[in-house]
Parts: sequence; C-alpha cells; structure tokens
Amino acid sequence: MTDTLMALGFAIFIWWFSTGIVILLNRMSRTAVTLSLVISSALGIGALVGLSHTAQQTGVTGAYCAFTCALLAWGWNELSFLTGWITGPQKTAILKSTTGWPRFAASFNAVVWHELAILMVGLAIVLITWDAPNQVGTATYLVLWVMRTSAKLNLFLGVRNLSEEFLPVHLAYLESFFKRRRMNAFFPFAVLSASACLWWVIDFANQPMTTPAQVVGSVLVGTMLALAILEHLMLVLPLDTTALWKWAIRKQYTETPASYAARVPPV
Repeated sequence: MTDTLMALGFAIFIWWFSTGIVILLNRMSRTAVTLSLVISSALGIGALVGLSHTAQQTGVTGAYCAFTCALLAWGWNELSFLTGWITGPQKTAILKSTTGWPRFAASFNAVVWHELAILMVGLAIVLITWDAPNQVGTATYLVLWVMRTSAKLNLFLGVRNLSEEFLPVHLAYLESFFKRRRMNAFFPFAVLSASACLWWVIDFANQPMTTPAQVVGSVLVGTMLALAILEHLMLVLPLDTTALWKWAIRKQYTETPASYAARVPPV
C-alpha cells in the first residue's frame, strides 16, 4: 500500500509541476527560452539513454526511472511546440467561415511537424525498449500520445472549455482551429475507451501474480491515464481549467505579440 500511495503521489505531483514548468519557461526572457530549449533537448537525449538502460531493469527503481525518462522525452515535445520551434507550415488563423476539409487540412498543417516529432520520438522509444521486461516508459509515452491526440481532436470537433489561456501569445492563431460547443460525438467514445483501459490497468495491478515493480509501474501509468481522463472532463465541465496553473500562466495576460517577438529568437 505504501508503494502504491508513493507512486500515486509522485505521478500526480510530476504531472502538475512539469506542466506548469513547461508553461512558465515559455513565458520567460529570450535567453531563458533559448536556454530551456537547449537543456530540454539534452534532457530528451538523456531520457532516451535512460530508457535504454532501464528497459532491462525489473525493480521498483527501474519503474520510476523509466516513467521519469518518458516524461522528459514528452516534455521536449511539449516545450518545442509551445515555444513555436516545431509546429507546422500553417502559422496564421483561419476564417470562422472555414469548414469541412479545408478547416481540417489547415488545422493539421498547423501542427504536422510537431506530430511527426512525437511519432519519431515514440518510434525511438519503442525500438529502444523492444522486447524488454520494463515497458513502463513506453506505456507512459503511449498514454500521453494517445490522450493528447484525443484532446486535440476534441478541441477541433468542439468542447465547452477551449483552454485558450494555455496558448502562448505567438500561438494564439491556433484558437481559430478550435470550436466551442457543449460536446461532440467523439468525446464520450474517447472517455469511455480511456476508462476501459484504466480499468484494465487497475485490474492488472491487483492480480496476485503481479510483482511489486509491476504494481508501481501500473500505478504510475494508470495515474497518468486517470489524469488525462480528468483533463478531458475539464474540457466539457463548467470549471476553470487554469486554476491549478495560475502561477505559470499569469504572464500571458500582460504580454503582447510585439513584446514576445522582441524577446524570443526566431524559429
């Protein structure tokens, strides 16, 4: 029980703190933004090396290390996108009258390079950990990838809360690809499918033959999946989606595109 609670607390804290740090770093000085990209890239490479090393470890420590390495690799994806370093060729807003395939094509072009980067990092992790006993890192990255893709689709199809406050000023044009509505037909399917997977993870963790390390790994991965489901629910519930990260996004309200361009290096 102690190992389970520790893993649960660790996953929740690192989810909250790392999300805030990525948001905050993107709103700092030009030097800080550049430095954060360099450090994040180095940590991302180190994370791949760490995943290669921990893939053969079957202890509790190996589960924590693989989980953390996967989050560092994912953090590089997030930071490179939010800084505008890796996004897509579409860098302008679309008209509200744009619908159907033109809207989807423009939306995809706005993030296509970012999606390809996520794919390449994911493939690298799969190759590194292929047929290895420790799959916590791969499972963590897969959960983040699938659930973030689901969130993007829901924003495109329409939800109550667009969470546009999380967008830095230089990515404000992305809001034009979102649609505000109470809910969309894909949303229940996404939440129910994720909930079914979460139930399977919980059931696996409770099996008598599951080792302590597997229990910890299941809790870490399952917690990230549960938090992703919670993030989905926050898209449609009448709640303030920024409440947990006010400390990280407060600069957004006083910054302008001109001030951002003056402090952030061109990409």
